[in-house]
Amino acid sequence: MVPAYNEAHGRNRRLTHVDPKGRIRMVDVGGKPVTEREAAASGRVTMSATARDAIRRGAVKKGNPLEAARLAGIMAAKRTAELIPLCHPLMLTAVELEVTPTATGVAIRARVRTAGQTGVEMEALTAVMGAALTVYDMLKAVDKTMVIDRVRLDEKRGGRSGHYRRAGAAAPTSPRRRA
Repeated sequence: MVPAYNEAHGRNRRLTHVDPKGRIRMVDVGGKPVTEREAAASGRVTMSATARDAIRRGAVKKGNPLEAARLAGIMAAKRTAELIPLCHPLMLTAVELEVTPTATGVAIRARVRTAGQTGVEMEALTAVMGAALTVYDMLKAVDKTMVIDRVRLDEKRGGRSGHYRRAGAAAPTSPRRRA
């Protein structure tokens, strides 16, 4: 998928966080124009019927894991630059999170927006992971076999590389602000 995307967008596939001597560096985005940026990511936590039932009945001793996960995901997106070494600190304009019970566990979707010089893909992915880890934390007493998986970028807009949408990604459910 990545090679096809890179080829379709004329990318040379050179890693931008590596200098010509092979040293890791933070990319200088100072000369890039400020544009509207948006990214959506998703993931899931699969769990036992006992854990799913505890959520459904409101019987999780620590509280509502879905609301706690939603808040944790928003907080995680805001702190991405502190967690991922080469991410630029960004002023996010919106973070939306959906944490929804499913037949096998919980589905998580995040959408993040900013007006800036670099994208918000990492913020969207970090939001999903923060939410997923919170679900795990709140239900681990009931089910230690939970699995966090399928965390992925579903869509990104803005910047030089333009629009990307993962094949088969769910249609956006939240309204988008257009420039």
